[in-house]
Amino acid sequence: MLYVRADMNNIIATGHIMRCLAIADAAADLGEDTTFILADDKAAGFIQERGYRTVVLHTAWDDMDSESDAICDLISERSAKVLLIDSYMVTKKYLEMLSERTHVVYVDDLNLFHYPVYMLICYANYWEKFCYGQRYRQTRLLTGPRYAPLRKEFRNCGRKEIKKTIENLLLLSGGTDRFNALSGILEVIEKEKFKNIDVICGTYYTGYEQLCNRYRRYENIHFHKTAGRIEKFMMQADMALSAGGITLYELCACGTPAIAYSFADNQLNNVRQFQDERIIDYAGDLRDTDIFEKINRILMRYYSHPEERKERSVRMQKLVDGAGAVRIAKELVKISGTGSGLQ
Repeated sequence: MLYVRADMNNIIATGHIMRCLAIADAAADLGEDTTFILADDKAAGFIQERGYRTVVLHTAWDDMDSESDAICDLISERSAKVLLIDSYMVTKKYLEMLSERTHVVYVDDLNLFHYPVYMLICYANYWEKFCYGQRYRQTRLLTGPRYAPLRKEFRNCGRKEIKKTIENLLLLSGGTDRFNALSGILEVIEKEKFKNIDVICGTYYTGYEQLCNRYRRYENIHFHKTAGRIEKFMMQADMALSAGGITLYELCACGTPAIAYSFADNQLNNVRQFQDERIIDYAGDLRDTDIFEKINRILMRYYSHPEERKERSVRMQKLVDGAGAVRIAKELVKISGTGSGLQ
């Protein structure tokens, strides 16, 4: 049995839970079950619908030190051999307490402090900046985009068909769209140029009905509330406009050329590295300036340049093959099956 500690709500949105579910699915294919440990019940129903058990601690998601006794007791009672943690709220004290009781595996992309854990995962494309190898001599490291924890649907996507012009456009903004990126993009892009525009609104996006009503006269614009099979939209799209985060790695696996923007500090290294490596163009940060005209300029540059889109598509799929969750799951199952106690 694997145990996962993560949360989902209208502030942190869906990213942490979704990548942990991808790992849980991969572990299930290897015959290992997973239980999710949550601060509250906001994500419980969603996780249970995916077939996994949940344990709710009834604690504050943004104060993980306050749950230390409860989760340590739980880990001890269940003799849990491995605990995967995916949260920015961890502290060194919290991790130290848990590491005395089980093999702690932490998903990092911020490098906030030295994590006292058994295994550290950083699938970010900028992982080398953190110099993990020099600082974690005794810690198992899983680093780089080959460990990007994507769902099985993103494995073996095949080469992307690159059309002469962009016919199908995909707009993505994450779970909340707090800065109204979807509305801003739709306001400036040349909507009539595209045969089809799919707009994916996240779980916690509150402006869905308003956005649908504003653009209801456009027959080529289609709005989707929390699309369950988002990979279909990504594979169909000729170009995507997306916020930073794991979505960009999903687009890479599909080979779908993209333009990225950011609205949170934890996205900045990600989008800038994609830009530096000439894989995904970065239009800017929504918190700093109005970037929508720049998004449109980049989009129009790509519109009639299929050779440039093809070059980007090839680079994307070389970076991400979609099998990261399987690689992580194999390592977790290996730890869970040791039966030899802490190392």
